[in-house]
Amino acid sequence: MIKLYDYLPCPYGQKVRIALAEKSLNYELIEVDVTRGANRRPEFIRLNPFGRVPVLIDDETTVYDSTIVIEYLEDEYPEPPLLPALNSSALRARARQFEDFADTSFTPQVGQLMAEQAKAEAERDPTRIQRVQRGLENILNYINRELEGQEFLAGPFSVADIAFAPRLLVLKEMGFEAAFNRPHVEGWIKRLSERAAIANLKGLSVEPLPGAA
Repeated sequence: MIKLYDYLPCPYGQKVRIALAEKSLNYELIEVDVTRGANRRPEFIRLNPFGRVPVLIDDETTVYDSTIVIEYLEDEYPEPPLLPALNSSALRARARQFEDFADTSFTPQVGQLMAEQAKAEAERDPTRIQRVQRGLENILNYINRELEGQEFLAGPFSVADIAFAPRLLVLKEMGFEAAFNRPHVEGWIKRLSERAAIANLKGLSVEPLPGAA
């Protein structure tokens, strides 16, 4: 039986839950309340010494880091695939690059915007907000160009699209129109939203994660 230790609003845990749903894998969800420091307790640190969710346990195997968890799921449960075919090395590299780009650039910047918006208006840093918004505009303009002529970022639906979905789908609620003047992004968002694994995802929220900055 698969167990997933997760904090529902965490976009990296959401990545893994989308992957599990796409593969129709049953699992036990164990919620880790990071707002109360549950991720720093010894019993959790034994699972992940970094003290971060998500952590997946599959029988005797423990895996942490969302990217590595999804790679494990691809190896252990290859159908349906969430990476392009093995003989498509270039597309597989492209999918991994976009996943990393989402994880290290897009998702953190949305988190920074969330953190600023969560503050009292008088405490917000307008310079920082403008800087982050410009960064997101640049990313989305780039994605719009990369999506021209295709439905998803790396051929078929893949980890590349999964990695963007959690934070992409809350931007509108934050007053940020990701699809404005970006027709390819607009179509992409619609296709992502129509997938059951994403449409039924729990925990989508504009609340910043503890420690977000």
